[in-house]
Amino acid sequence: MRSVPHSTPLRRAPVQRRSAERLARILDACADLLDELGYEALSTRAVAQRVGVPIGSVYRFFGDKRAMVEALAQRNLERYGERVAQRLAGTGGGGWRTAMDAVLDEYLTMKRTAPGFAFVDFGNQIPLGARQAEPNHRVADRLTHLLAGHLGREPDDRLRRVFLVAVEAADALVQLAFRADPGGDERIIEETRELLHAYLARVLD
Repeated sequence: MRSVPHSTPLRRAPVQRRSAERLARILDACADLLDELGYEALSTRAVAQRVGVPIGSVYRFFGDKRAMVEALAQRNLERYGERVAQRLAGTGGGGWRTAMDAVLDEYLTMKRTAPGFAFVDFGNQIPLGARQAEPNHRVADRLTHLLAGHLGREPDDRLRRVFLVAVEAADALVQLAFRADPGGDERIIEETRELLHAYLARVLD
């Protein structure tokens, strides 16, 4: 099974620090407005007004709002990977169950606290046809590379496939937990954790 290529939604990558800061402000505004308005009401013009820049400054980076939200999803994945890596570095070489708990816990924390994350996370909620790659494939790829060394495993196709199944299952169950309770139904989350442990044990034990 091949990993999914990760193309960029950016029309032009920022080169100067000022440009990079403006891009970050645009994505921050996009995230805030997703929480306030939802995806359908979001627009590039609303983002430009929130940031206080001409609409052309947004179009310099993005052709439309779909590309802008896709870039936010990619930033979410990068930040998620950083959070998981920091947690793993602090576990002192704990076993795979500790690592997988960190993976789930950091996702739940972002879902509860990161602006716009509930609407877009890593791209799953972006309308079909707008996505550059299947979001859960990207998450599985990132986790394979993050966790392979920590688990003493080769980042091969089997491990990537196992993580993809785990990510798909966890994604569906976490969505269920947040439909049942806006803060995430803890009983469903614990069932999700137990399901992941049981599934992964046959490969990682």
